[in-house]
Amino acid sequence: MKTNIFNRFTQLLATGLILVFFLSCERDITDLELATSSTNPEVFIDGFSAGLNYAAFGGSVPTAFDVDNKVTWNNSAASMRFEVPDDGDPRGSFAGGVFYTDVGRDLSGYNALTFWAKASQSAVIGEIGFGNDLEQNKYVVSIQGLNVSTGWKKYIIPIPDPSKLTSERGLFWYAAGNMDGKGFTFWIDEVKYEKLGTIAHPKFAILNGEDQVETSFIGVSKVIGGLTSTFNMPTGINQAINIAPAYFEFESSDTSIATVDENGRIMVTGGPGDAEITAHVGEVAADGSLTIQSVGAFESAPVPTHAPENVISIFSDHYEDVPVDYYNGYWEPWQTTVSADFEVNGDRILHYLDFNFVGIQFANPTVDATSMTHLHVNIYLPNTLNANAQFQVELVDFGADVAGAVSTTITVNESQQWLSLNLPLNSFSGLTSRANLAQIIFVDVDGNIPSFYADNIYFYDEGDSPPPPDDAPTEPAPTPTHTPENVISIFSDHYDNVPVDYYNGFWEPWQTTNSALFDIDGDNILYYFDFNFVGIEFANPTVDATSMTHLHVHIYLPKPLSANAQFQVELVDFGADVAGALATTISVGQTQQWISLNLPLDNFPGLTSRANLAQIIFVDVDGNIPSFYADNIYFYKN
Repeated sequence: MKTNIFNRFTQLLATGLILVFFLSCERDITDLELATSSTNPEVFIDGFSAGLNYAAFGGSVPTAFDVDNKVTWNNSAASMRFEVPDDGDPRGSFAGGVFYTDVGRDLSGYNALTFWAKASQSAVIGEIGFGNDLEQNKYVVSIQGLNVSTGWKKYIIPIPDPSKLTSERGLFWYAAGNMDGKGFTFWIDEVKYEKLGTIAHPKFAILNGEDQVETSFIGVSKVIGGLTSTFNMPTGINQAINIAPAYFEFESSDTSIATVDENGRIMVTGGPGDAEITAHVGEVAADGSLTIQSVGAFESAPVPTHAPENVISIFSDHYEDVPVDYYNGYWEPWQTTVSADFEVNGDRILHYLDFNFVGIQFANPTVDATSMTHLHVNIYLPNTLNANAQFQVELVDFGADVAGAVSTTITVNESQQWLSLNLPLNSFSGLTSRANLAQIIFVDVDGNIPSFYADNIYFYDEGDSPPPPDDAPTEPAPTPTHTPENVISIFSDHYDNVPVDYYNGFWEPWQTTNSALFDIDGDNILYYFDFNFVGIEFANPTVDATSMTHLHVHIYLPKPLSANAQFQVELVDFGADVAGALATTISVGQTQQWISLNLPLDNFPGLTSRANLAQIIFVDVDGNIPSFYADNIYFYKN
């Protein structure tokens, strides 16, 4: 079944987009009188009960529901028939609606909604329940993914706390999407509320039953999540149901520290101090708790100063954000980071816990940051850190380019305060294009940063791009002379480059090399500094250089070198072969000028195949080469 249908009608419930239709069974419902007893348990018994109305959800097929006098349970006079549309039906994308009354009923004497159902085929009804009254929807209950077969079967939906339903208008509701693009028909009959003695052992939970502890601040508000409920049914099976927060009675152990309202919204009101939030439903205590450890007043991130016209915002209350797919993709199985985002006096804050890495994605559409110069992020590290803890930021482009990473080291005295990271985009060495940016990834490099807050994440234009370092070449590398049909290019503005994973993998813990990308007279140049070794990877897909004869690299060594300084180039094949290394000695006289390396692939002794080349590695063999510039890295045939 199409889950996007479920998401859609859930949104429709929240926004109240309802198209109302008044229907009947054997007679016009205008002839019906309102229920004389507010405790009337009947919803549909051979027809509408007194005062019952029907409204179809916006976006659903308005005529999906009708009364059927032929297909009924136990030879009753009538049943409810629902026609689920095929995929692409112009009338609507699903079947769904609400059966409600204008005057509320007292259902506190019952403990379940029951009904009989069957379908034209084995099918799944997306969601079905009660409590949707077209207004507050305060006491909504539902079962998702209700399996129905071609034979009649009785279904039971327990009422979590009947004492809440003293004036309930939402007596029944449903929503169903097609199965693999094909519609189907299902029938429901004998819909009523009952007092059953066969429902037992109710269990409730907040936060999915976990006992959690959270550091917070005065003014922070958040809603308790992970609300669950199960009942042991007459079949012996534990049935899970979705229930609204209003069924829970939330309590705070210290309201001077934190309060919690009937919807489970917590407001931190004081501190320093602790308050434990718990809940119960009726006489049953809910599993799980949240201990708020308030440390007092919250210091908001600095207000950004960049003009809106110079900003592309991903997350900030000070700018208009672009569409974002998610702020935590939770990429399994490697990621441990979870989110506990909160709001302080109307200011939204991202909060990441159990941090190892986390990704923000904005791929629909991607972001064209060609005119931007920097990425700005405000981060707050609430825990005392070890010295030299490394917080890494990565950018990913969904075009032909994938960004490398820039690492920012946060020292102990920089924790417990807001830090403003302003990262030049040309310091992301693999980012040869900014036209299709789609992800920002934060990484705890050494496992020393358990959590952090983030705010004001945006790209901005500072004006002119920062100039290259003082020792950069004043002219670009010589223009290559090899014809494009004889070249497989890894990095060059003169050829079409193959997809590259990164131009600096920053392979820890051994690598020290950092990198940047500079423009010299319109030509992009790679710059590697603090150089010991660095790897360029192009593994998705690998490169078949079977027909190539040489590797070409332009390098520029800006510092005078010791005699016999050795600059080594390695090739790595991700097939059965791993390349050997070719060492090239650069003498002092060859610095401060562009050098063309044309390395025969036959000189890499371990390279018995060139069909799956995936890495080029540059190595400072003796520790005598502090930095270098590179351009026009490509394979060619002579």
